[in-house]
Amino acid sequence: MLIYTYAAIAVPFLLVLLLVRPAGWYLAKAFDYNPTGLDRLFGPLERLIYRIGGHPRHNQTWRDYAVSLVLVNTVMLMLAYLVFRLQGQLPLNAAGLPGMRPDLAFHTAVSFITGSNLQHYSGESGLSYLSQMMAVVFLMFAAPATSLAAAMACIRALADKPLGNFYVDLVRALTRVLLPAAFVLALVFVALGTPQTLEPAVTAQTVDSGTQTIARGPVGSFVAIKMLGTNGGGFFGANSAHPYENPGALSNLLQIVLMLLIPAAIPLAYGRMTGHARHGRVLFIAMGLLLLLLVGALLAAEHAGNPALQALGLQQEQGSMEGKENRFGVAQSAVYTAVTTASETGAVNTMHDTLSPIGGLVALISMLLNTVFGGIGSGFMNVLLYAIVAVFLSGLMVGRTPEFLGKKIEVREMKLIAVTLLITPLLVLVPSAWAVAAHADTISSPGFHGLTQAVYEFASAAANNGSGFEGLADNTRFWNTATGVVMMLGRYVPILLLLAIAASLSVKRLVPQTSGTFRTDTGLFGVVFVAAVLIVGALTFFPVLALGPIAEHLSLWQR
Repeated sequence: MLIYTYAAIAVPFLLVLLLVRPAGWYLAKAFDYNPTGLDRLFGPLERLIYRIGGHPRHNQTWRDYAVSLVLVNTVMLMLAYLVFRLQGQLPLNAAGLPGMRPDLAFHTAVSFITGSNLQHYSGESGLSYLSQMMAVVFLMFAAPATSLAAAMACIRALADKPLGNFYVDLVRALTRVLLPAAFVLALVFVALGTPQTLEPAVTAQTVDSGTQTIARGPVGSFVAIKMLGTNGGGFFGANSAHPYENPGALSNLLQIVLMLLIPAAIPLAYGRMTGHARHGRVLFIAMGLLLLLLVGALLAAEHAGNPALQALGLQQEQGSMEGKENRFGVAQSAVYTAVTTASETGAVNTMHDTLSPIGGLVALISMLLNTVFGGIGSGFMNVLLYAIVAVFLSGLMVGRTPEFLGKKIEVREMKLIAVTLLITPLLVLVPSAWAVAAHADTISSPGFHGLTQAVYEFASAAANNGSGFEGLADNTRFWNTATGVVMMLGRYVPILLLLAIAASLSVKRLVPQTSGTFRTDTGLFGVVFVAAVLIVGALTFFPVLALGPIAEHLSLWQR
């Protein structure tokens, strides 16, 4: 059993380590505006796209880049909303599903365009095949392409290069990264047992002479971009606990690797694009250590299960299997949970509502920090935010004006950073208090666990994660509207502010390094960076965590 646990941890992370360096090199090449060999391969398709939509101008200002990003996403949001509302009148609706209610259609469209994939409907019984393919899968490509484009624009700005053009970056993210990889991965998932068909559900005869309706559909292509794009939404209500979305150990391993691959490769691409390769490696190592810490805490918590029962000798040695698939067990479930919340994917192969209080605490902290690799693009933008905070705090301690990549961090940047740091606490704590006070009837569990359910839902929405405790009656006008608004603000406000910060730094002159310069490519900076993440990030939410999962854990000893 111990060997199995170590293997569940080691194998996916070793695979990521093997793949992350070439992936980082490829990302740097894919978004390089200078001629590269990739232009010959992808150039014809991109020129066709530009011929249809018009060739964009290069080198937008950060404001133009931000406006383009918001406008394109708004149009896609509106198109998806119409598909969800009208799916009852559209083809490829073998189950005869009606159109979604306005509030649910709004929530679902916002959820997928922001990369959250927070679902208040059950996948197979909520959307037709057309809605799944034309709206959901379409947005699953658009959302990570948007955030990847924004991250690359920030990296260019920090490298003293022109910001680029959003439309060019969006097209490159799709044609050079997401579409070709998702095509190959869809074939792999189908080979592993995931169905890919437009045929309707089938009715099977059970061994006790009953009948069972078995849903199916174009699942293989769905799962490929779901995992590669750190989207996380489920074709089925059970998400990656469903055998058609996650057939076995190999598919589970592949999903863990895919959730981490692009987010983990971006720091290395950043180091290559800025000419500060060692700094990129330091950030990668720091985030990797934080992830291992989260994985270890979740494994320990789920193997311990209920400490009161363990103390009395009433719990099985392998830990708590409540809410977990027998084919995955405690180890694979805990690793998957840590990775899906750290990478802001949101796919689940276990029921998070049944995690131990400490297990739920770890998942919550992963989302609230949103810097342990995080989602594609947006996660690394948050990492850069905390890196600047780290050098600012270090500068305060030694009485020196802080510098980041040779640029002075001054009042304007710190004001924007302070606003960005306040967004997540406001988006999580204020609506959670409102929900507990005015909509307690929608929360299934009383006391500490009920508070955690509400906080988890809004933390998942604000961090664009999408996983849920699923103990809420969340398909209501309040939850659909409130989490929809939180997802939009949690997605776009930080991206726009971080674009502004990067643009502000890009116009500053380089400051020559001296003996007093705090280098960002050393182990010391890695330690300060981790400390900044834990102190500024985690302690912000300590009071509500103490009232929720921590208090629930302590209460177990009183039963």
